[in-house]
Amino acid sequence: MKKALHDDDEGGQEVGEGRNEPSSLGENVADSQVNTTTSLPVIPKENRKKTHPLVLDWAYGINQTLPVISLQDEDRLVILYICAHVAVMYDHTSNAQHLLQGHCSPITCLCASEDRRWLVTADMGRESLVIIWDTYTGIPVRTLFDCHPEGGVSALALSKDSKYLATVGAGAVQRLCIWDWTDESDSPQCQVDLSPKYGCQNQILFNPTDSTQLVSNSSTQVLFYNWERGHLEYSAPEITDKTFNMVLGSLSQSIFHYDGVQALTATSAGNIVLWDKQTESVSSQTIVRKAMKIVPLQTEAITVLTLTDSFIVTGDVNGQIKFYDGNLKIVNFYNEFSVDPIRSISFSKEKPSTSSLGYPKDCTLDAKPCVIRNVVLSTTCATVVHVNAQRHVPQTLLKEHPEPLEAVACHPKQPLVAMGSHSGTIKVWDYERKEVVCSRVFQPHKQIQCITYDPQGFYLAVGFASGALQIVDSCTLQSDGKECLQYSQDSITHLTFSQDSCYLAAADTGKSVTLLLRCKSGTQEIWKYQGRHHSHYKPIQDLLFGVELDSNQPRLLSLGMDRRLVEYDLQNSGENELLILSSDQIEQSAVPTCMVWYPPLTPENFLLTASNLYKMKLFNATSKMCRKTVIGPSYGSPVKKMAILPASNDGGPNSRYMAYITQDEVGIQILPVDGNPHKSFAVMCHSTGVSTLAVSYNGRNIFTAGGQDCTVLSWELNLSSLEASAALGGKDMLPFYNLLEGGRDGQLFREMEEYFYYCQLQNQDLNTMETRLVSTRIPLADVPFLMRALGFYPTEQELEDMQNEVKFSRYAETRNYVTDIDLEEFIKLYINHRPASGISRQELCNAFQVLGRADEEGTYTIDRDELLELLQARGEHMTEEDLAECFTTLLDISAEGGSCTEPLLESLLPTRITMRTLSTDILGFSAATQELHQEHAQDL
Repeated sequence: MKKALHDDDEGGQEVGEGRNEPSSLGENVADSQVNTTTSLPVIPKENRKKTHPLVLDWAYGINQTLPVISLQDEDRLVILYICAHVAVMYDHTSNAQHLLQGHCSPITCLCASEDRRWLVTADMGRESLVIIWDTYTGIPVRTLFDCHPEGGVSALALSKDSKYLATVGAGAVQRLCIWDWTDESDSPQCQVDLSPKYGCQNQILFNPTDSTQLVSNSSTQVLFYNWERGHLEYSAPEITDKTFNMVLGSLSQSIFHYDGVQALTATSAGNIVLWDKQTESVSSQTIVRKAMKIVPLQTEAITVLTLTDSFIVTGDVNGQIKFYDGNLKIVNFYNEFSVDPIRSISFSKEKPSTSSLGYPKDCTLDAKPCVIRNVVLSTTCATVVHVNAQRHVPQTLLKEHPEPLEAVACHPKQPLVAMGSHSGTIKVWDYERKEVVCSRVFQPHKQIQCITYDPQGFYLAVGFASGALQIVDSCTLQSDGKECLQYSQDSITHLTFSQDSCYLAAADTGKSVTLLLRCKSGTQEIWKYQGRHHSHYKPIQDLLFGVELDSNQPRLLSLGMDRRLVEYDLQNSGENELLILSSDQIEQSAVPTCMVWYPPLTPENFLLTASNLYKMKLFNATSKMCRKTVIGPSYGSPVKKMAILPASNDGGPNSRYMAYITQDEVGIQILPVDGNPHKSFAVMCHSTGVSTLAVSYNGRNIFTAGGQDCTVLSWELNLSSLEASAALGGKDMLPFYNLLEGGRDGQLFREMEEYFYYCQLQNQDLNTMETRLVSTRIPLADVPFLMRALGFYPTEQELEDMQNEVKFSRYAETRNYVTDIDLEEFIKLYINHRPASGISRQELCNAFQVLGRADEEGTYTIDRDELLELLQARGEHMTEEDLAECFTTLLDISAEGGSCTEPLLESLLPTRITMRTLSTDILGFSAATQELHQEHAQDL
């Protein structure tokens, strides 16, 4: 929404006076919420329409590096803070959130108008945004698109009348822009580039008495700005340790004195630098300031400097808040809260009561009542505290995880979600009541990497980065037996319980799997070490318990980046011994990323895997045979974790769904998987990367952990919306036709038909004069030739997978093999098996760097004899006849196919083969084709 607010043409009132035009969505002035709302509304607990398959329901966590703003009014205690890429208006009185969504990158700075009506948020993303919000309605009223394309926004501020917005870019050369955000212009009123020698300016502020003056600072330099009639200039007065012959410290924040002339800067040495007017130029009316003196205010580092009414307020690293008068004489202080270093201080917009009754006495000799506003302060350890100034009572509003949060798990039978972070803290929330049920800090072993509940909900297993493992009671988070189990020095990455809760398996970064067995020791149940096996030579991607079909005994499988699916022999493994039952390579070039048991939608029992090449595969749970391959969700990055949702009444009687995450998105998929892209939906959840996901016991919520952003987001499912979206995509073959280049009317589909009919004719003899037997099917043996004719050259393993997929497709129902295929089945087979992206130039470059050598000019080449030897000896090796046939076709030696000998190949191929020779002269790729493949790969 580019333009959503205008100046009033007739009345001439400014934004700060509360008169505004409606948004650009076509509202009438009389009906506009922005125009008619005059105070902060009650935030309802159910205030979002469920029009999408995934709706953000609640944000757990806080960005402790950004300030918290008080929106408190007379009746309710409301604060505003940032959670990843979402601004959260939290009504503590009603325990409700209103989520302001619009950014696709983490919000890096925010500010609010003095009356708290307008909120501005900005990010540093690839397509950075600055959004102005109306806090009374939660509506974004103006968006500035890519106003700092050099790297986003690092600081911003609103003028006292809210009309002007100052933004500071985050590029190598920072740019300060001043915008009149109430007009229609996409250009700033004025701008100026800042010299990099002054450091990164990370804080800016308007003079409350004169909007033409601003101040900003980095850790080493304060800059003062003057702008008038579209001209903006700045000065950088010198200030160092030598200026006043004392330690200055790094600069934290700068403000204007409430007299409008002087300015103050706080430092890490506990000092206040006082700036005052030095000279005034008659020509430009520019005010130049100079550091007049340094006031050693305290010994502790000052982290926050702000104003409220007639007080100058500081916050320091010891969690103390101090109030000074205009002459920097202390008036009052708060030092009994025992909080962490102060990150921000925000005072209520409501003025304090005129009555001085109940207010504490100040620190002066007169001991007058210190009448100040209520205050909300935040700390660097993700704590938010509200202080009632009259009663002098602190109230903790939020206490979140201050370090990366990578572990989340849902209780299997209750509406509880557990979250574990690198600070060693676990918090368990009731996600229906939005209340913390219990929490625990594990002091000896910090950095919680993963957690999981057992299927009965009695135990919670916790894995640490130190390799320690702890099993606690799910209700109390306390352990009855041994406090800590340590069988590895490598970080625990995966934890899983067996269905009967008797086994616990753990995978670590040492590529090993550890197995524990629950048994009785007297009257107490303990977890006994069963065995450990270094079963993979590359990192373990997933760990999963299953059930034997015949005996209901547990079975354990692990999946590694080494492309191996390993099953462990639990029945024959003795004490201190974990045996391997089987180890199967399930991929050739793709790297598997995760696996999950497929729900009982078919007579067979399947294991579903996903890979980094955007494919999903179904493997027979017993034989490990690949039985189906489909193209998976392609939303920018491959699927990295999956979870099957419990059966729900929201969908059809036989409908099942799967949740998944990619690098930064969360999605939902309708089962069974068949390659239809309209059956899948995804939305960006954590732009810095999502670590894991968990599904609620009733299948109505998905929880995603953001890792570095210290956040867990709760997503509410709307399955009927997903089904409607899938229905709009078309029925039967329509979605698959649309996946072909040009659709059903395109050249590719016509070629498919022609090749298909040619195969039918060829199987009946091309030269026969007999009556043609019309058929809609071709033999399964002809599928490889059709694939190659269409430009897809599958490996022998891929061909075998295709054959098995069709051959056994109806075996469970009929006990008969399928030996032929029709055109529609072939199209599905082609779409699902072909590469999600073609051969890119980068892939060829990587191959030449691995197999070749660089010449004098730095160009990588491959020796011809080595290439021929590799093709015949490595991977799916080719015979000399196969090699001769392929090069005969590629080099177009004989129109009828023909053959050639290896000496002839040596004479046709150069001694040193470059990438250009291989791609253009041998493989026949044009430059345009290579560029198209490269763009396709980049889009994915």
